[in-house]
Amino acid sequence: MKLIADSGSTKTDWCLVDKGNVVRRFSCQGINPSLQDRTVIEGVLADELLKEIADIDAVHEINFYGAGCRDEVRPLMSDIFSQYFKNAEVIEIKSDIVASARALFGDEEGIACILGTGSNSCLYDGKDIVSNIPPLGYILGDEGSGAVLGKLFVNALFKGALPEALCYDFYYGTGLTLSEVINKVYREPFANRFLASMSLYIYKHLDIEEIRTLVKENFRNFFQRNVKQYNCKDFPVGAVGSIAYYYKELFVEVAESEGYAVKTILKAPMDGLIDRELNKH
Repeated sequence: MKLIADSGSTKTDWCLVDKGNVVRRFSCQGINPSLQDRTVIEGVLADELLKEIADIDAVHEINFYGAGCRDEVRPLMSDIFSQYFKNAEVIEIKSDIVASARALFGDEEGIACILGTGSNSCLYDGKDIVSNIPPLGYILGDEGSGAVLGKLFVNALFKGALPEALCYDFYYGTGLTLSEVINKVYREPFANRFLASMSLYIYKHLDIEEIRTLVKENFRNFFQRNVKQYNCKDFPVGAVGSIAYYYKELFVEVAESEGYAVKTILKAPMDGLIDRELNKH
């Protein structure tokens, strides 16, 4: 069997495939080796993943695509998986942007984008990633992401850039105060997840022009600071992730205003990765 994983900072989607057939699909919490140490990652695998697989010894190949899977952490991830999956002859550790490119375009060229809790993009020639503008994370970059959208919203909320009625609705509806938000962002772990969670509230208020402007500003910054740098306006754009999927209307609007054609938007790359695997048989 082959085990395929697509992992973001918030959630990991898993799929077991055997001889061209999907055996099982399930999810667990996110794994990001750039944000989590070995002990945390091993805990996720031992406490969540292994309980979902009836026959661990039957897994002979692992394709793990993950946020934070840079070159320097791939040996660590391979070593962690090898200690649990003793019969795995192939353990492939690739970045989440490789997963997105393969899921969106298969063997065709395009500009692949990730817009979820974090963001990323790449220029894909149908086989390999030929260029990648560094996303820099939600503090220094990650334009277009849910975390940055949350930052823009919180900034506008507490600095008086949103309608007063909306502010009152947020305060009384969520119970969050300025001091609690500051504490969650600066003193508690996974501030990126907390900020991205603001998207649930933002999405419900897209009828408010100031909110729509925030969302479009986030996407416009993504195109101008990332996609534009590839100098390939003739390439189609594809995107995966909850932010691209749920705000697709505004994403397409901004893309077109920047001169790009959007080909495909997926909520998650797993369906595309599974199709790619099944097409091999």
